[in-house]
Amino acid sequence: MEEKILELLTEEYPDVDFTSSNALVDDGILDSLTITGIIATLTMEFGITIPYEEIIEENFNSIAGLAKMVTKLQSKEG
Repeated sequence: MEEKILELLTEEYPDVDFTSSNALVDDGILDSLTITGIIATLTMEFGITIPYEEIIEENFNSIAGLAKMVTKLQSKEG
């Protein structure tokens, strides 16, 4: 899951180094506009709905956090 998300996001956002930090939000690497785009990408690719309460730093600070969130949401919706 992590590899697929990394591939998707690297393709969509080539200027962002998603592997450089485990604090992408905290370090200011991801801004609100990029996060909104990531939500749209993940929603379309994985057929999930990301509720407001899941849009937290913990889920967006790393590819691992995103993968964990997507997996959790897929199991809830699946």
